[in-house]
Amino acid sequence: MVVEDSASTRSFIRSALESTHGADSLDIVEAASGFDALRMLPRGPYDLVITDINMPDINGLELIQFIRKSDRHRSTAVLIVSTQSSEKDRVRGLQLGADDYLAKPLDPEALAKTVDRLLAGRPTPST
Repeated sequence: MVVEDSASTRSFIRSALESTHGADSLDIVEAASGFDALRMLPRGPYDLVITDINMPDINGLELIQFIRKSDRHRSTAVLIVSTQSSEKDRVRGLQLGADDYLAKPLDPEALAKTVDRLLAGRPTPST
């Protein structure tokens, strides 16, 4: 699941992952806000949630807290992608339960490698 309020960034992430992994091997779901993501999570399971921090209504950090408290989604990998790239922001996101943090602008190769690393050896989510 890609959670990002910018349609162009959601499209960029989708394109980057499809070009490195093949469109047929991925099932990417997009949410335009943290609130949309919360509405969509019950439809999961999801292997990975890629989320921005700064979004209207529910921000990415609040979304991460929800995911980590959820019995169903607690083991879901979470990657933050954000323009907030200070060490303080990175540490806060990781402390709240994100598995990794990439600063925008995103490098497609770095994104693909990070996604591969986060998904490697992770258990398949149960329905």
